[in-house]
Order: sequence, then C-alpha cells, then structure tokens
Amino acid sequence: MFFREAGTFKTSYAADMALYPLPLSRWPLAAIGIVLLLVLPFTASPYVLTVCDLILVAVVGAIGLNILTGNTGQISIGQGAFMAVGAYTAAKLGTVYGAPFWVGIPAGGVVTALVGVIVGFPSLRIKGLYLAIATLAAQFIIEWLINHVTWISGGIQATIQMPHPVVFGIVVQSQLQFYFFLLAFAVVAAIAAKNFGRSRLGRACIAVRDQDIAAEIIGIDIYRTKLTAFAISSFYAGVAGALYSYYLGIANYEQFQLDVSIDYLAMIIIGGLGSVTGSILGAAFITLLPVVIRRALAGVGPMFAGSFDVEGVLPELRLCIFGGLIILFLIAEPEGLDRLWRNVRNYFRTWPFSY
Repeated sequence: MFFREAGTFKTSYAADMALYPLPLSRWPLAAIGIVLLLVLPFTASPYVLTVCDLILVAVVGAIGLNILTGNTGQISIGQGAFMAVGAYTAAKLGTVYGAPFWVGIPAGGVVTALVGVIVGFPSLRIKGLYLAIATLAAQFIIEWLINHVTWISGGIQATIQMPHPVVFGIVVQSQLQFYFFLLAFAVVAAIAAKNFGRSRLGRACIAVRDQDIAAEIIGIDIYRTKLTAFAISSFYAGVAGALYSYYLGIANYEQFQLDVSIDYLAMIIIGGLGSVTGSILGAAFITLLPVVIRRALAGVGPMFAGSFDVEGVLPELRLCIFGGLIILFLIAEPEGLDRLWRNVRNYFRTWPFSY
C-alpha cells in the first residue's frame, strides 16, 4: 500500500515538479537503471550488445521526432535526411579538421537544427498531410545534395570514414564501450525531453498541437513555436545521425534513406505520440521486431525446405509479418505501448481495489 495515492500531499514546488513523484514510478526506473548499467553490459553477448546499441541510437532519434510530431502535431517524413546532415557534419569535422566527438556531435546537431528551421518554414502556411509532403521533399532534396555535391560527401560513393571517438584517453571501439557511450547520450536525451515537456515552450507546443487558433488567441506565437519545435527535433536527429555514423565507422547517405524516416515515424506511433517513454518503447519495438522475426523464420524455414525456395521467400515474408504485426498492434492499441504501460501502472496503483 506504500505507493497508494489518497490525496495531494505536495508541500513544496520541487515535490510538485518531480519527474517521478510516486514510488511505483521511481522503483521500476531504478531497477531498470541497475540492469542497464551493471547487469546487461557484463552478461550479454556481443550480438545482444549490438542490438542494444542500435536501440540506443534509435531512442535519441525517436525522442526528437516525437517532440515535433507528438508534442507539436507537425508531421515529418524527413527524419532520415536530418540524421544524414548530422552524420556528414560530424564526419567532415572529424576527418578534415580533426575535431573530437564532443565537438562533432553537438555541431552535427546545431547544423541540422538550422536545416530543420529552413525545412520548417512551410509549416507556417501548411499543416497535416501537406506538411508531410513538404518534409518528404526535403528528404529527397537532402539525399540528392549529399550524393552529388562532392564538398559535402567527399565524392566516391558519398562515403566518409569516421574516426573512433576518444573518451578520457580511451578509444571507443568495442561493443561494450559503445554501449556505455551511447547509453549516456540516450539518458541525457530522455531527461532533456522529459523536462522540455514541462517547460513553458513545451506546454506551448502542446497547445499548438491541440488547437493552434486557440493557442494564438491566448498569446502563443505559433510561428515561433513551430520553428523552435522543428529546430529541437532536428537537433536530436542530427545528434542521432552523428552517433550512428560514429558507431558504424562511416557516414553514407544510404544509411539514412526514406525507409529510415518511415521506421522512425512507426516508432513514435507504436510507442505513443507525445511521450518520452513511448519513444523509448517504440524504438526498442521496431528495432527488435525484425530480429525476432528473422530468428523465428530461420527456425521454421527448414521445415518447408522441400516445398519452396526458403532463402528467396524469407526476406519478403519477414517484411509482410513486420507490416502485419504493426497494423494489428495499432488496431488493438492505437495509443501505443505507453498506454499499455500506463494501464498496468494504474492497475497496481489501485490494486486490490477496483477504484
């Protein structure tokens, strides 16, 4: 009964503004932190750590997109292009000017934020599906520029080799080292986004999302709010792109094509729009689902080896199952994984009572 709420007992502003005021919220978070820091990295295989690293990169990008789409209501299908801008910015600074990662990654975010503001200008006049088409156009334009402007991409195959990041004299190159490296960025990104949602600007973004005309009437500058949301979201995307390129060791535009933008949009829809927790859950779900399907089909495939070409069918079948599961999940719970978590949390807040 120690986590029950029987009234409002906040006696200070700090208590009222706490991110996790209930023990039911704090203790699972503390347990997850212990697992992520002390258990998982030292017990998991290199393959599992590789998947975890990809999830951590996806978390940063998904949180940024959710600030724009979930919190502000601005649909974007250009997340992959924004990530490419951050990746190539960090790559150019690291290879041409020898800048360390702690310069290249923030610089990638800042340059991407500036590009995001330019792309966000159409949001001052259009919204909804029209804005989605505008961001889709930005995806193709940025891809073309990276692929054809040699000053940006370096020319041959638009590929730039990335130097390994160095932290306190340690060269980050193993899966375990990258795990802690990426985990630090993911935690900072989540905490910053959580606090952004409670700030004045974050509340303004929600007001613009819910009813932009009413928000303007009460004094919110909707143009500045939309452009700021584009800048913050693009900054997150640029950081995610730079992290991904540092992790892979190369920056290549093929890593950030349209399918990547669709994946990130699926992450925030399945995880839950307007929720940091939903962004994390959605990033994990979309990253893990192809891995689980691949493993399952690899086990079932030999059973039908004599019936048809298993190796030729498995890739297409995996995509069909992937899409079908996403559709099924959206039908069963359109508010995402975050809603499922809140249902479980609310149940235990009142258990064993029904009220």
